[in-house]
Amino acid sequence: MLNLINFAIKMSKQKYIHLITIIGLISIFSLQSLWLCNTYLFIKEEIKKECTDLFDQALYKEANIISKSVPDGTVIGGGAPNDSISITTYIYDGISKLGYKYSLSEIDSLTNLQLSKKNIKSEFIVCIVDSNKVIQTSKRITIPQIGIIKTEVIPIKLDKSIGMQLVLTNPYWNIFNKMWIIFITTIIMTSLTIVCTVYQIKLIFKLNKISQIREDFSYAMIHDMKTPLSTIMMVQDMLESGRIDSKPEIKKKFMNIAKSETDHLLTLTNKILTISKLENHKLEMNKTEVELTPIIETLTDKFKAKAQKPVNFTISLQAKTAYADKDYLDEVLSNLIDNAIKYSKESVEIHITTEESERYTILKVRDNGLGISEADQKVIFQKYERAAAAKRSRRNGASGFGLGLNFVDQVIKAHEGRIFVNSTEGEFTEFTIYLPLETPNNKHIR
Repeated sequence: MLNLINFAIKMSKQKYIHLITIIGLISIFSLQSLWLCNTYLFIKEEIKKECTDLFDQALYKEANIISKSVPDGTVIGGGAPNDSISITTYIYDGISKLGYKYSLSEIDSLTNLQLSKKNIKSEFIVCIVDSNKVIQTSKRITIPQIGIIKTEVIPIKLDKSIGMQLVLTNPYWNIFNKMWIIFITTIIMTSLTIVCTVYQIKLIFKLNKISQIREDFSYAMIHDMKTPLSTIMMVQDMLESGRIDSKPEIKKKFMNIAKSETDHLLTLTNKILTISKLENHKLEMNKTEVELTPIIETLTDKFKAKAQKPVNFTISLQAKTAYADKDYLDEVLSNLIDNAIKYSKESVEIHITTEESERYTILKVRDNGLGISEADQKVIFQKYERAAAAKRSRRNGASGFGLGLNFVDQVIKAHEGRIFVNSTEGEFTEFTIYLPLETPNNKHIR
C-alpha cells in the first residue's frame, strides 16, 4: 500500500512538472510572438511614416515642375499655407485652379526615385482618392486587400476632398530588412530557452531517479544487513548465555553461521570499496597466469554446499588458464554464480565453459533461471541497479544492493576485458567474459 502511495505521489509530481513546463513554454512562445507582432506593427508604422514623407517630397517636386509652366507674375492660390494645410496641397490646389494637370506617370517616377534613395524596395501604386475611395491609379493592377502599406492621404484640394496616396503592395522585404536581427535573436533566444528547459527537466528527472536509487539502495542495504547482523547478535547471545557450551557440535554450527554472515558483510564492504577505487583508478590489478580449474572447482563446491535448492554444475574447460588477478577473478565468477542461483527456478542448471581465441580467454556462465528483460539488460551493469533488481527481488525473494554486476563490469574493464549478457526471460541468462591474453605489452598493465 505504501509503495502504491509513493508511486502515486511520484506520478503526480511528474505530471505537475510536465504541466508547469508546458505552461512555461506556451508563455514564452506567447510573449515572443507578442513581441514580434508589436515589433512588426511598429516597423510597419515607421515605414508608413517614412514613405508618407518621401511621397510628399515627390509630389512637391512634381508640383514645382508644373509651376514652372505658369507664366511669371501669375499668383498661384490665395492666402498662405498654415499648420493644417501643407505647401504641397496649397500649390496643387492653385495650379489646378489655373487649369494645369498633374501627371501620374511623372509622380510615379519621382516617387520611385525617392524610395530608391532610402533603399525601400517595393512595388507601389499612386492612387487618387476621393473621400477614401480610389478613383484613379498610376498602374492598372488590382490593389491587394492584405499585406500592404498605405501612406497618409496628401490632399491636393484645400477642402481636402481629393488627395493622393501611395500604396506599397509588397513591403515584406523592407520589414524583414529592419527586423532580421530581432527575428534571428528571437529564434536563438527561444531555441536556447527550449534547450535549457528540456535540460532542466532531464536534470530534475535524473535527480529524482538518483533520489529513488538512493532510497532503494538504503532500503536494500538495511534489509540485507539486518539479517546477518541479527544472526551474529543471536549467536553472540547464545555463546554468552553458556547454554550450548556442553554441546560442541551445535556450538560449532552456530560459530560457522556467524563466520559465514561476517564473511558476507565483509565481502559486501570490500565490494563497495573496490568499486570506488576502480572508478577513481586507484586499484591495482596484480595480473598473473591463473589456473582456472582449481578456482572453478572451489566455487562449485562452495555453492553446492550453501545453496538452499538443488544446483547442478556442468563444467567444460578448454582454456585452462587466464591472465588475471586471481582474487578478483574469483570474486567475479562468484558473483555470476550467486546471481544464477538467486534468480533461478526450483532447480538450477549452471554451465561454466572456457575457451581461447587468438587474443582472449573466453569464460561463459550460463543458467536456466528467470532471465533478464531487454530493458534491464541495458542498465544491469549500472551501479546500485536496484530499479530492476528490486522488482525481481519482490518477485522471487532475492535481495542485494545492485552492486554485484557493476563490480563484475568494473573489474573486467580494469583487466581491459569486456563482458556481455545474452538472456531470454523465463529461459536462460548467459554472461560472456573476454580477458586479454598475456602479451609482452600488457604484462605490467594495472
